[in-house]
This record gives sequence, C-alpha cells and structure tokens, in this order.
Amino acid sequence: MSAAAQTPLRLIGRRATPSEPAQPYRAAPIDQQTPVASAVVPQCLVSTPLSALRFRPSSEALATPPSAAGLFSQVPSSAFRRFSPLLRTPPSVQTSSRQYSTLTRLAPFQLNPVARPGNVGLTQQRSIFGGNTSRNLLAHMEQTANNNPQSASAQNAFYAALLRANLPQIVVERYESGRYATNAACDALYTRALERLGQSDKVTGVQGNNNTAGQGSGLGMDQISAIGQAVGARVRGGNIATARTGSGERASPLYVVVEESTGGTIFKWVKFFFWFGLVTYLSMVCVTMVIEASGMLQRRGAKQDMEAKPELQTTRFSDVHGCEEAKEELQELVDFLKAPDKFNALGGKLPKGVLLVGPPGTGKTLLARAVAGEAGVPFFYMSGSEFDEVYVGVGAKRVRELFDAAKSKAPAIVFVDELDAIGGKRNDRDHAYVKQTLNQLLTELDGFEQNSGVIFIAATNFPELLDKALTRPGRFDRNVVVPLPDVRGRAAILKHHMRNVQIGTDVDAEVIARGTPGFSGAELENIVNQAAVHASKNKQKRVSMIDFEWAKDKVLLGAERRSAVIQQKDKIATAYHEGGHALVAMFTKHADPLYKATIMPRGHALGITFQLPEMDRVSQTKLEYLAHIDVCMGGKVAEELIYGPDHVTSGASSDIQKATAIAYSMVTQMGMSDELGNIDLYSNFSRLSSETKNKIEDEVRKILDASRERAKKLLTEKREELDRLAGALVEFESLSKEEMEKAVRGEKIGDKLKGEFQLPIKLPESFLPPAIPGSGDQPGNSPSPAPGSGIPGTNSMDER
Repeated sequence: MSAAAQTPLRLIGRRATPSEPAQPYRAAPIDQQTPVASAVVPQCLVSTPLSALRFRPSSEALATPPSAAGLFSQVPSSAFRRFSPLLRTPPSVQTSSRQYSTLTRLAPFQLNPVARPGNVGLTQQRSIFGGNTSRNLLAHMEQTANNNPQSASAQNAFYAALLRANLPQIVVERYESGRYATNAACDALYTRALERLGQSDKVTGVQGNNNTAGQGSGLGMDQISAIGQAVGARVRGGNIATARTGSGERASPLYVVVEESTGGTIFKWVKFFFWFGLVTYLSMVCVTMVIEASGMLQRRGAKQDMEAKPELQTTRFSDVHGCEEAKEELQELVDFLKAPDKFNALGGKLPKGVLLVGPPGTGKTLLARAVAGEAGVPFFYMSGSEFDEVYVGVGAKRVRELFDAAKSKAPAIVFVDELDAIGGKRNDRDHAYVKQTLNQLLTELDGFEQNSGVIFIAATNFPELLDKALTRPGRFDRNVVVPLPDVRGRAAILKHHMRNVQIGTDVDAEVIARGTPGFSGAELENIVNQAAVHASKNKQKRVSMIDFEWAKDKVLLGAERRSAVIQQKDKIATAYHEGGHALVAMFTKHADPLYKATIMPRGHALGITFQLPEMDRVSQTKLEYLAHIDVCMGGKVAEELIYGPDHVTSGASSDIQKATAIAYSMVTQMGMSDELGNIDLYSNFSRLSSETKNKIEDEVRKILDASRERAKKLLTEKREELDRLAGALVEFESLSKEEMEKAVRGEKIGDKLKGEFQLPIKLPESFLPPAIPGSGDQPGNSPSPAPGSGIPGTNSMDER
C-alpha cells in the first residue's frame, strides 16, 4: 500500500508482475521521462469503479480547517462592537427605561437593539408604553426565562409577552443568540417578529433551515406527524419542548414534552366534570326508570312488603256488636270453611264473593276479621287504594299476586276494603289503563272455583258507585248490609269498650246509648276513650257519668269554649231561649222526653237542649211532628215574651230552619196536609204549577203559625216557671232533666257546681225583662225568683 501511494497517478494502470521486482521510485530527468500507458492498481482499489476515483473537488473538500483567525475574519466589525462590553456604544434610548437583555447566569451581557430597517414605519420602544404588558410583568417573565434557559415554554411565554409589548427585535436577539431552548411555537413567534421588522428574507431562511433540519435528522413521516400533533396541542394551550438531536429511532428516541397552561388545565377538568356529571345523571335516570318499571334489583324484603301477607286473626264474633243479622249471614261462611265437605256432599256451593255494605265505622272490616278468626284460616287484607300506582299495569299485577297467594294458602279469606277505589263504574271516555285493574279483578273472580276454599270479601260505603259487572251474581253472590247500631246495639258496644275502663257506679250505658242516636261503633268507642282521658286529666280514680256526658257533648258539639267572651245580657238571653225549648218539651204531649239543657258555648252553638226518645224510631206520627215543631218555636216565643217582638235575637234562625223543613216535608212528601191531600209534591216540584206552589207555601205557613200560637199559649201560662228555669241555667249553666224539673217546681237543686257567674248579680234595668202581668211588680223590674232556683230574668237558645 505504501508503494502504491508513492507511485505517480500516471503509472497506475496495470498490475505488477512477479517478474518485475519493486524498485524504489527515482525521479528521472525530464528529458528522459517517457509516457506510460497505464499504472498498476493497488489490491485495495481493484473492485472500486474508476469513476469513483476521479478527482471531484467540492467546497467541503477544499475547505481548510477552521481557525480562530478565520472565524473572527468572517464576523463583521459591528458585531464586535455590539457584543463587546468595552467597544459597544451606549444605546440611543433613555436610560430611565429598563432594557430587556439576554442576561444569563454565566454571561451578564446585554444586547443593544438592532438598527431599525427603513421599511418599518414605527419606532420600536423598549418601554412599558410599547404595548399593554406592564413593566413588572415583563421583568418577571424575563427573569423566569433567563433562569430556565432549557425550558422552551418559558421562552415561548416571554416571546409572546414581548410581541404583545411591541418589542419584536428583542425576540430576534434572544432567538438568534442560540442560548435558549426553542420549539415550533418559538419558531413561529420568531417568524412573526421578523415579519414585524420587515426582514422577510430571514423568514424564508428559517423555514428552509427547519425543513433541512427535519430531513437531515432522519425523521420519518410518523415522527414528523407526532411533532405536528404536539404543535397542535400547543395551539390548544400546551407548551412543547423538543430535543433536536433525536432521530425518532430506538437508539435515538425523539422526546416531546407537552406542558399545558394553568388555564387550559382548569378548563379541561371543568369540561370533564361537566360531561361526566351530565352523563352520570342521565344514566341514573334511565336505570331508575328501568328498575322501577320492571321491578328488577329490588330487595326481597321490600317486595314482600308490597304484597298481601297472610295473617291469623284472633277476633271472634263475640267481639262484634250492633249487627246481629250480619253476623248470622256470615256464620255460613265460617261453617263452610270449617267443614266444606258438608256442603259439597249435597251439591251446595258457597258464594264466591260477599259484599259488605254500610256507613263508615259500622264494623265491616271487623266482621271480615271475625270470620277469618272463627274459621281459623289465613286472612289476606288489602285496601283498594294500594293496588294502583303511578305506573301502568301495577294494579293488575298485584291483583294476580293477591289471588295466587290466597290459592296457595287455601282455605283462606281475601278481604279488599274500600272496593269502590278500584271497582268504580267504567266509562267509555276512560283510558285503557284505568280499566286494567278492574278487568283483572273480574277475571280472577271468574277464575277460581267455588269449592276452592278461597272466599273473597269486600267492603264499601258507596255500593251505587260499583260497576254492575262486578256486583252481578257469580262474582258477588251475597250483599250483607251492616247498618248503624240501634239503641240496644249501642249499649252493647259501649259495654264492650267499657270492659277495660274503670267506670263508676253511676254510669249507665243504656242512658248514654239513648243519647247517641245515629252514632256508629267507632264514634261510641271514641266517646269512651274521651271520657277516660277527661277523668285522668281531673285525677279521678274512676270514670263517672259526668265524664261520659262531657265526652258526648264534645263529640256532638265540639269542645267547650270557656275562654269565649260572652256578655251578661247574651248569657241571660240564651238561658231564656233554652228555657223556652225545655218548657215546651216538658209540657207538650207526644214530644220526646227532655234529657239535658245547657248554655255552655260549644262549637258554633251558644246553647242546646237535648231530647232523648225511649227507643230508636223508624217512623213518626203527625202529632209527633207537630210536637217537634212546637219545641222548635218555643225558643223564639220565649224571647218575644221577655223582650218583645222587636228584640228577638238571631239565635232562633236554626230553630226556624228545622221547623220549616219538617212542615215542608209533611206537606210535600208525607201527605199530612188536609187541603193538598196525599200527593207527592217533592219529586217533581219544578214541574208544579204556580197555584200548587202557592198552596204548598200557604200550608207550610199555616202549620208554623199554629205551632207558634200553641207555644206562646203554653209559655204565657208557664211564665213563672220560665223565669225559674232561666235563672237556674244562668247559675249552673247545665241542667239535667231531674234538675230542670226541680227548678220549675221551685225546689232547691242539690250541691251542684255553679257556673262562672255567681249570685247575686245586679242587672242593668235595660237588660231586665218586664214583670209578669198580675204579679204586682213594676215594669222593668226582675220577676220574683223562686226559692233555690237562682236569679230571675234570664235568656236562652237552642243552637245559636
């Protein structure tokens, strides 16, 4: 190889032969040199093409090694003055404005602004007045950028602030210094700065360098695409820093770091939580609707709570009073449930359904429980309002589940209370889902056999509202009426509820029953409970008759209004009013027996007079009706006798209404008018002629006037008794029948608790009634009181 290197190039053309020993080269004289056609090729260059060995000079091959002198010779002299702390000239700007430099921690030198090109129309000022960015903010961002020279995001932020402050030449200085990290965003800001300075030629150069760098670094399309995505992320708020030395290969990876700004990060999380919450809410709504509609994922215990549970009843027929006929009819159901073979042997069939009809509180539910308790079979109870809910089809489903559960526990009793809630009459205008529950109930009643051991019992207060398809034979074969208890039934109910109450020896259930006509079993139970509470409140050891009377008055009229402010004149007028009722009832034949009179305000009434029949009445005669009208007129007539026709109070309004209603019924409904005869004038009253209507009014007025005359005649004859009774009412406020009889006779009433107003009371003369004619007293003075009867001169009222 060394010999070939020493051989001139013109001798290289042929191979050396072994016969020719290698001789050292000696330069021959020029005149003795002869041209050689070819030279010997070295062994290492045999396989090399000849074209590759041709001399091709290039700028890189001819370039001499760089030297310090050469480098400094290429730098313009102005650059030395600009970068040298000793040779540079002071800037032309004012010293008061801070200059933003390229200071680093190692080289604290400052760059002067470059000369402004001629095509730039605006003077670049490095002050806070060149843009909207404040001086302190730029100083802070410069310090941050100088302290983090390897952070492209810090440089990018500073470049952007400088551009906003209209200082593009500082951006160019820092970028061209090469001391700070750059990225695509920094390149873009540098390009914008060059465009502002009018250096468009550099813009093209920068783009060419970037393309060349990309090609020279060996980056593939994937790596370039990744960098483009990172730049896109920067546009959306991120800062990108890339290492230019990477090639994207495994040996030399390309590192791309995306740093998002604080505002972008906050916005991203806010948007994430918003969409997450919205999607979660909509998902929960959909899942809840699906679960509630299909019944999935419900707890087993909650599902059982919605179903009817079989119960074993301990109620017996001995606990039911006041409805003996209903108990007898239901006794057949008990016998069938106990011994069904006895009925099946003769071909008899038990009714599928039994409908209990009656007013509220008469014991319909108690009767159904008593049937189950007597037969000892499971009792399934549901209310009509428990079937339907907001979702369609729930009612029909629960009806099926109810009957399926009853069939599985046969023999059993299914009881549905308030059947009218689901069994009302159907209408053509009703929607289909409204009829689903009723249709399913009709299907179930037809579905089970009469000897299956399941009996369906229902209760309702309004049988006329039920659908005819439901009440027909084959579904409800028997209707059992449970009426209000009569006087014997009420007494039995009271005694039943008094078993657990410590009652006194003076309590008479028969008397309480007589004073509570039309009361249901529930109301009687309430009276017993109210009496026990009242006795406990007064710290009594036993419940007396007074407590029961108080409880009955509270249920009938409401609580006592002891705090009501009643003037003395109104109290006297009320006493005379009630005394008039009591006297007419006491001395009128065919009137109901007197029971009690009181002037204690209760509810809306200032006083009331009670009459108790011996037994419950199912019909009344004409004389009894007329006697009732006489009693109603007694209160107003008493006020007329005492105060005169012009001083009658409004407390008689309710009495007049009752009397008119009775007289109108006698004429139009009961045929008790001699002139009109036995004609029903009530049903078609609107179709009657004017003449007939006038006759009806005349007959009603005739009855009322005759009753008023009878009451006036009686009270005029009993004027002294009226004064005694009114005085006793003012003194004691409440009087029983025996006490009123004593007061009328002038006898002393026993040790009775007196009322709020104690004797003696001096009344104003304007309030005193006139003297009794023939008594010798002067007008305007009080009539002479009877011994022990209280003060004279008083007043009354029935439900005023």
